[in-house]
Amino acid sequence: MTAPPPPPPPPPEAPPRPHVAGAPAHAGPSSADLGMLLVCLIWGANFSVVKGAFDYLPALAFTGVRFALSSAFLYLLVRWRYGAVRFPPGLTGRMIWLGILGNTLYQIAFTLALLWSTATNTALILATMPAVVTLLAGVRRIERVTPRMWAGTALATLGVALVISTGGIEFSAATLKGDACAVAAVIFWSVYTLGLRRIPHSVPPLTTTALTTLTGTPGLVLAGLVPIVGVDWVRLPAPAWAALAYSSALSLVLAYFIWNASVQRVGGTRTAIYMCLTPLVAALTAWATLGERLVPLQGVGAALILTGVLMTRK
Repeated sequence: MTAPPPPPPPPPEAPPRPHVAGAPAHAGPSSADLGMLLVCLIWGANFSVVKGAFDYLPALAFTGVRFALSSAFLYLLVRWRYGAVRFPPGLTGRMIWLGILGNTLYQIAFTLALLWSTATNTALILATMPAVVTLLAGVRRIERVTPRMWAGTALATLGVALVISTGGIEFSAATLKGDACAVAAVIFWSVYTLGLRRIPHSVPPLTTTALTTLTGTPGLVLAGLVPIVGVDWVRLPAPAWAALAYSSALSLVLAYFIWNASVQRVGGTRTAIYMCLTPLVAALTAWATLGERLVPLQGVGAALILTGVLMTRK
């Protein structure tokens, strides 16, 4: 009896599809997208929270203390999760300059912009951040930026301008210093965001968040040292402590962690585009909590923002 013929060889496996940096694995909303929506809610409400806190605390004192609290919490969290807080091999210098750029310099520039210019001017200038991130990512070839992403970024930025412009734009010699600080803040945060793309995926986002916060905090505490010493912390009212808790635990620890994880996973352009939603959330929060008026032009801007975000996310 002859042996049965051998079975035919299995068909060759199809080669894996190349993955483009910053491209989503599927068309539906990912956990990164849902996380960034949460960041928009946190940062949008944070405008009203911080505005209320400045009634009780100097701006630089508030910033320095909330970063000190956030650094302590992140240090303990990383110790609990990984057993030690240490710089990954070969990344010490990068973590230090990212911390100084994205925390020390950005926060100081942002605070001075609010002090020396109007909130509307500052918000409008900060709204250019997604466009700057997209431009730098494309020019430096850090990410592949498609025409659809360019168009979505432009639409969302225009929508933000419509939402914010209802508050009254007032560029003049009196606001020049503050407006320059806002421009600097945009550059600092944009370079910080793209710098995160060069952190290896093997480094957990929690570690990146903790180390960049720890390295960025000393400069902020030093900048706010004089007003910090002058505050009567014992008599500080409950709303100020509540604002510190919100801005430390949610606006810094949680939101920064989600932002860093999103940049490492889907890229700076797809992450930064969600910044366009933050002014919309801020306007809705101010309407609900502060009684500020909404106008039809803001509705048009909201539609453009949502369209642009969806186009860029695809």
